[in-house]
Amino acid sequence: MVNPEREIQPFVVNLTGINSNMLKNAPKFYEVAKRIVEITEDCIIVAHNSQFDYRILRTEFKRLGFEYKRKTLCTVELSQQLIPDQDSYSLGKLARALGIPVNDRHRADGDAIATVKLFKMLLSKDLDKVIITEKIKAEVTDKMQGNLQRILEDLPSSTGVYYIHNKNGDIIYIGKSRNIKNRVNQHFTNTSSRSKKLQLQVASVTYEPTGNELIALLKENEEIRRNKPKYNRAIKQTTFHYGLYQFIDANGYINLNITKINHEESPIITFTNKQSGISFMLKNVKAYNLCQKLTGLYKTDADCYNYKLNTCEGACVNEEPTESYNKRVNELISKYDLERKNVVIVDKGREVDERSAILIKDGVFAGFGFYNLNHQINTISVLESFITPMPPNNDTKHIIQSYIRKNKNLKIIDLII
Repeated sequence: MVNPEREIQPFVVNLTGINSNMLKNAPKFYEVAKRIVEITEDCIIVAHNSQFDYRILRTEFKRLGFEYKRKTLCTVELSQQLIPDQDSYSLGKLARALGIPVNDRHRADGDAIATVKLFKMLLSKDLDKVIITEKIKAEVTDKMQGNLQRILEDLPSSTGVYYIHNKNGDIIYIGKSRNIKNRVNQHFTNTSSRSKKLQLQVASVTYEPTGNELIALLKENEEIRRNKPKYNRAIKQTTFHYGLYQFIDANGYINLNITKINHEESPIITFTNKQSGISFMLKNVKAYNLCQKLTGLYKTDADCYNYKLNTCEGACVNEEPTESYNKRVNELISKYDLERKNVVIVDKGREVDERSAILIKDGVFAGFGFYNLNHQINTISVLESFITPMPPNNDTKHIIQSYIRKNKNLKIIDLII
């Protein structure tokens, strides 16, 4: 708090709960002015309705005979652009709609923390990277170019997507890693011709923490397609030659089979090669106690090998009831088949009190977002208020299904429309 050396107007007391008695022992502006200059030097001031805050700062500094100039970003204007159709863009109401917790309203600490969380969300929603690119143009200097060690020092050792910029702010490379600092260090120390060219042109590296690898994979895939960076290899359409299909045999049992993709029927899961599919099936035969014969792993007209070992319930010789066997098969199918489903995949967030949400709507990847643990998500409308919409492509379904296969304890929640 700062002592304004005048009485607080009644409407301000009603709005903020701050009265003159509370400010008697607070420092006066001239006592904190030097510190404000120091902590905002070479910075862009981000504020909710930044014109108001910046005007107050400039007015107070002008009274001290000091010309205070800083670049600013307004989260109200950015929110109106990137999160349209909200009922209100006041910090309190917007934060509530987006599931951002706000403590100590109208106090510097509480409002600033809420604005930081909002700004992080806006950065995620800024798919065209306008905010980051303009920031780099504003701040980059020639002496940064080639100063790779100093750039590395500012990078985190966390999971996320990173953007390598040239001195004009252009994104020349995009990557993802579970350890951003280590991965960028590899770029800076690699001796390949492409890495050397990259090292000569890099002026800055920005990054976006994702909290988990799934969002990093999805975001990297979309960002490369959208921005087409100079030093990213051209994205080739990933070819999935094999898929997992189902059919019901003459005895009523659901059969599963890994076979070449046919474009007349949608596979449950896709695989880049047959061996990858067989490996997946072997694990799930054991996990769901399925029959080797009915999953295409053991070619025979009689019983399967596991039946001989007493580890198959006998579906291969019509001993197990179709209802019990098919129930286990459907559990497997339901876990991986996203077709026509409305679900949210919940994973780790960027902070301890945060979780990520990946929305699957009508079986199609729709976007992702982050929410506080206290925020309840049970409908698509609630989820859509804070996710970053992302267009699906040929790779997103495979990326998501592969991640689900590798992370067996992933939380997947059915959503109410």
